[in-house]
Amino acid sequence: MNFIETEINGLWLIEPKVFLDDRGYFMEAFKKEEFEKHIGKVDFIQDNESMSSYGVLRGLHYQIGDAAQAKLVRVLKGEVLDVAVDLRRSSSTFGKHIAVLLSEKNKKQFYIPRGFAHGFLVLSQEAVFTYKVDNKYNPSAEASLLYNDPDLNIDWPIDSSQLVLSEKDRQASCLSMAYKFE
Repeated sequence: MNFIETEINGLWLIEPKVFLDDRGYFMEAFKKEEFEKHIGKVDFIQDNESMSSYGVLRGLHYQIGDAAQAKLVRVLKGEVLDVAVDLRRSSSTFGKHIAVLLSEKNKKQFYIPRGFAHGFLVLSQEAVFTYKVDNKYNPSAEASLLYNDPDLNIDWPIDSSQLVLSEKDRQASCLSMAYKFE
C-alpha cells in the first residue's frame, strides 16, 4: 500500500496494491500493521455501508466531544467526491478542506481522523460507499456543517439544482457556528 499524507496534517490518501489478471483482481483493503506503521494506532470497531444515487450529497457530518470518530472510507461501486474539513481549533488549517475522488476503479481510500467534518457527493449513477469507524455512533452528539458555506469554498462538481440532500444537511451550521475540536 502507498500512504500519502495530504496538505492537511492527519488526512491520508491510501492507494492499495491491486493485482489484476484474467480472473479479476485481488487487493488488501486494510492491513492493521501497515496502517499503524504509517498513520498510527486506530482501533476500528465497526464497518458501515451506504448506497446512494447520482447527486446525493451526504454530509458534512461529524460527532462532537467524546463521540468523535475517525473514519477510513472507500467506494466499492461507482464514484464519489469525498471531502474532509478540518475543525481542529488549534490547527493551522482550521476550516480548510481536502477533496479526493474515490471510485471502484481507482480503489483509493481516505483516512479522516477525529476532528474533521466529512461528506461525499455521488458522481456516478449509483455508489456503494463503505467505511470503518473507531467509535460508536451517538445520535445526541451528531452535527453537520453546511456543504455550501462560502467560508468553506468547496467546489462541488454538480449544479446545486441536481443535489439531493437530507433536511438535516440543508439546515446544517456554518463554519462560524460549528463545534471546534481541541
